[in-house]
Amino acid sequence: MHKLLITIDGPAGAGKTTASKRLSDRLGYRYIDTGALYRGVALEVKDRGINHNDDAALEKMCKSLNLKFVLNEKGTRLLSDGKDITDQIRTPEMSMLASAVSAKSIVRKRLLNIQQDMAREKGAVFEGRDMGTVVFPGADVKFFLDASVKTRALRRYKELEGKTSQTLEDVERDIRQRDENDSTRALAPLKPAPDAIRVDSTDLAIDDVVELMFGHITKVIG
Repeated sequence: MHKLLITIDGPAGAGKTTASKRLSDRLGYRYIDTGALYRGVALEVKDRGINHNDDAALEKMCKSLNLKFVLNEKGTRLLSDGKDITDQIRTPEMSMLASAVSAKSIVRKRLLNIQQDMAREKGAVFEGRDMGTVVFPGADVKFFLDASVKTRALRRYKELEGKTSQTLEDVERDIRQRDENDSTRALAPLKPAPDAIRVDSTDLAIDDVVELMFGHITKVIG
């Protein structure tokens, strides 16, 4: 069967990660969380004590960057120089710093090459914010998954419960700030591709979202 390259873009808390994982499992495709790559860069920036506005330091770091995904008994894990950083990158601090470094052209250029190398054989679902607009404008099927801010904030709050001291109001504030940062940046802003299929998950269960996406894909496969 002809394998497709599928992209799922959208803002934080829209349900991209869960939908992408379930859709890739159903199709037997690889799942690529590109947001994790930017979080990986953010963690390296923090650990190396780099100012994210220091372009020279960022460029030097990016040249030595060695990020890759591996699949083991814990699922898909992100490694940096062979060290598993999957759990370390899932914090509110890394979310905000990832949003900041993703606006840097040197970072996007380095990760663009990594992502495009991963897609050469297709048969993959790429989750991110500019997959269908910048990284893979020629993708076979593109989705833009969204939901209301309050719905997204509640989902993210439930994910973080017990892992952070943030209140629901804190989470909503962070999401609004990240939306603003991601959608107004000059380089690769968050927006739907002109040919993306838009899905509003505000009132949809995740199984319904996946079923809707799968229906569109089966039409393309024929």
